[in-house]
Amino acid sequence: MARIAVIGAGMGAMAAAARLAVAGHRVAVFERTGTYGGGVRRFERDGFAFDTGPGLLSLPAVYRDLFIKTGKQPLEECVDLVQVDPAVRHVFADGTELTLPNASRAGVVEALDATLGAPAGERWGAFLNRARDAWDRSRRPLLEEPLWPDWKVLAERDPYPAVRKSGLLRRKPPTLADVTRRELAEPRLVALVESALLEHGLDPRTTPASAAVLPYMEQAFGTWYVRGGIRELARAVHERCLARRVEFSFGAEVVSVVEKDGRATGVELADGTRVEADHVVAGIDPVRLQRLTAHRLYGTDDVRPAEDTARDGARFTVLLALRGAREAGAVHRTVVHPADRKAELDALAVGPGAGLRPTVTVLRPGDPALVPDDGHESVVLSAVAPSKEVRDDATLTAAYADGLVTAAESAVPRLRERIMWRELPAGPPARCPHPALAGADGRFLYPSNTTRLPGLHVVGGSAHPGGGLPHSGMSGALVAGLIVEGPEFRGSQ
Repeated sequence: MARIAVIGAGMGAMAAAARLAVAGHRVAVFERTGTYGGGVRRFERDGFAFDTGPGLLSLPAVYRDLFIKTGKQPLEECVDLVQVDPAVRHVFADGTELTLPNASRAGVVEALDATLGAPAGERWGAFLNRARDAWDRSRRPLLEEPLWPDWKVLAERDPYPAVRKSGLLRRKPPTLADVTRRELAEPRLVALVESALLEHGLDPRTTPASAAVLPYMEQAFGTWYVRGGIRELARAVHERCLARRVEFSFGAEVVSVVEKDGRATGVELADGTRVEADHVVAGIDPVRLQRLTAHRLYGTDDVRPAEDTARDGARFTVLLALRGAREAGAVHRTVVHPADRKAELDALAVGPGAGLRPTVTVLRPGDPALVPDDGHESVVLSAVAPSKEVRDDATLTAAYADGLVTAAESAVPRLRERIMWRELPAGPPARCPHPALAGADGRFLYPSNTTRLPGLHVVGGSAHPGGGLPHSGMSGALVAGLIVEGPEFRGSQ
């Protein structure tokens, strides 16, 4: 039985902790804040409750696997997991409204043809076929296996198949914008793809074509909600850890990784306590982790973390408490597209201006657990904005929030007159790191789960295979496998 010290109680860290505990190891988690879940948080006020991180779940199979491997109760007995249908409604600047069913390719094609005209469904189907090919080629090395030592193979080859006579083979590797402009053509179809990237702060003009797997995953595997909010998923994972006798210490900040004879041998807390361990699992940003150790964690031949988090977008969130019940037939998720997409994409690089209108996601769960009574509604608005801008300028923050509300008026009837109050979650906007993507010289890959300090592993959205709830859960499985089976571990079969 090994002793495992885990830094942080985010979703990836807890996923690793539960798997390691069930393998017979003694696991202790040290979290500097007062609660678990990382970015999966909840805000409560006056009987209203809101998810302040992710509001929906894709690829629930990741957490189904976690619960199957760590106990007798399956995921569905621990949370009330429901498929969201319709999956989404898109509202475009020209007034077009498009509602898409959940996990139904035929239904999506039918809806596209009915709303955008007959060629739309055919074009979308062909694009999704190529996206499926990219998924099949990259799924295992990018999601189910530790990062390859020869990771440059993934960096040099974009798995998205080129279309013959497209002209894209004769130029530099195409971006997703190149692909969608050529293969989809219809601006509203292009916007559907781009909105899937914008959720992670990705600019399709600089993102490799392999990013087509992001809209593919949503259509292929569906969109899911946990009644009571996604925070309930974090609660269930935490309780599974407790059932496996994982020990949690909250308000316990790790200030250094203890090293001896060239190996991680424990952690030191802010109060001076030293905790010995055979392995240390860090569920924190590798840049922050580097500050906790004198050892160089990544070399020149590794996928190294950037010196800052500029490549990751930040989720700007507005929480709305509304008087009046949610109307019959309301859609859980609506995406409101701006009139000027180029200005939005430019803002990802240079920062938003006060008048910017970004793509806004409106979540209306209609969940009785989130409101004081059936005469009120809890709504979450979110968009991506550079964190440094909205953190440092209060005037810009207020203007940006107003912009989100203005956009949401096309999704929520009588919105402004129904607002009782609005809140912005405390602190800077939460990062929304993207999943790992192949191609682009490795700029969209993440650091390996192993480091150059033996005994120290990295888990969560800032490590392989990248950000998002499913990917964090996958990273937990990879780290547990590397510790239990050793460096020869190659992922689940």
